[in-house]
Amino acid sequence: MDKDTKQPANDVINGYEMDVKKGASDYETSEIPMSTLRILKNVLVVSTGFLFLFTAFQSMANLQTSLNKEDGVGAYSLSAIYLALIVSCIFLPKFLVARLGCKWTIPLCMIGYAAYMAANFYAVIWLMTIAAVILGIGAAPMWSAKCAYLTQLGVWFAKLTKQSEDAVINIFFGFFFMFFQTSQIWGNLISSSVLEKKPESNETDNVTVCGAEFFPEAETNNTGFKQPQELVRDLCIIYLCCAVVAVVIVALLLDPIKLDQESSVEDRKLSPKLLVATLKHLVSSPAQMLLVPLTIYSGIEQAFIGGDFTQSYVSCTLGVANVGYIFICYGVVDALCSFTFGLVVIVVGHIPFFVLMTLIHGSLQIILLLWIPDPNTPIYYYVIAGFWGMGDAVVQTQINALYGALFTDNTEAAFANYRLWESIGFAATYLYQNSLRTKYKLYICLAFLATGMVGYAIVEVMERRKKSRKAAITS
Repeated sequence: MDKDTKQPANDVINGYEMDVKKGASDYETSEIPMSTLRILKNVLVVSTGFLFLFTAFQSMANLQTSLNKEDGVGAYSLSAIYLALIVSCIFLPKFLVARLGCKWTIPLCMIGYAAYMAANFYAVIWLMTIAAVILGIGAAPMWSAKCAYLTQLGVWFAKLTKQSEDAVINIFFGFFFMFFQTSQIWGNLISSSVLEKKPESNETDNVTVCGAEFFPEAETNNTGFKQPQELVRDLCIIYLCCAVVAVVIVALLLDPIKLDQESSVEDRKLSPKLLVATLKHLVSSPAQMLLVPLTIYSGIEQAFIGGDFTQSYVSCTLGVANVGYIFICYGVVDALCSFTFGLVVIVVGHIPFFVLMTLIHGSLQIILLLWIPDPNTPIYYYVIAGFWGMGDAVVQTQINALYGALFTDNTEAAFANYRLWESIGFAATYLYQNSLRTKYKLYICLAFLATGMVGYAIVEVMERRKKSRKAAITS
């Protein structure tokens, strides 16, 4: 886990940013309720709160299939998060923001993350599932409220400083994600620092079962997964404290605001309106239907690297303590490439990046099918994680941008489809995580990658023909 539950951030920006900017009136700057300094303070508060929260959550999610391997507790809980997230995205964001406001929606939903951290002290299937559902329900409203809050601050700051609204909003979100992406570093550094205190050797009793032939239900004697309970407890305490600090920071330091676009009476009621619009857009848009496999692949590949690669390759041979160090490499490469690719795509377009992603992820999946992991060559694990992060950067930035470019007339329903199908990819991968050998999961990855790229290629051809016809008509 796009990064697990962080992905809705990129998706809901489109709907909420448009809503706020549509409602922005040409009032005098004296009527803006915050000074520039206070606006910047609030941007820093939101960014810091999410940094603490996802320092805990992202790293704990990376460890779920290793620390809570027995009976598939970790994998099933992650699947429950995304199943709940699907429902939450469709029904709750506007409802909660309209009822509570942006400021109080954020810390209330953060409590769900803290509950999930706390459930890891007693990681049994029923408790972890309940905590996961609470987290998933709160994730979408939390991200939506954050997006609306930052967008409104950007609108006000632009008016106060006489700058472009789009430029300021992009700067604010860029600053936020700069903070946010570093959570991969700090959280994984914490996990590896705590777990490497384990006195026993991380050598496994049967290395040959690691890699593509790894089967979670059959593997019970691997010492790489076993951690002293006191170390797991210490890690849970640290992550729970991080989540609680996030709640306190936002609750005490973030200023309440009133959006320029006031909530309607309809927003204050639970309504199936978005669900209907989502399904209507799906069946009426050939491009949307063709992009479904690629969108599902976005969830599958993130779930594979965070669940199966960590379990079948890293923990199985190097031990759980090394998961954090390897995922620091993954996170840093992913963040740098996301920023770089976002700039370069303006010049070269989407196609070269999708080709690059297909070559990188396709090659890595074939390598993982053939490679027998060896604890004596740890550098290979870092290389694979880094290149997977490069491919993931393409998946996250370019699919979001592609949806934004293709469906400008129906943005909210289009991105609801994005969240729906990506979450299905996440949930399905975690559901079968404990029941299949890793090689079959890699076959599934390859199948969706190939199918998704065929669908994307057809969409590109359709769009080029559409543009050619429009050019011919206008000329």
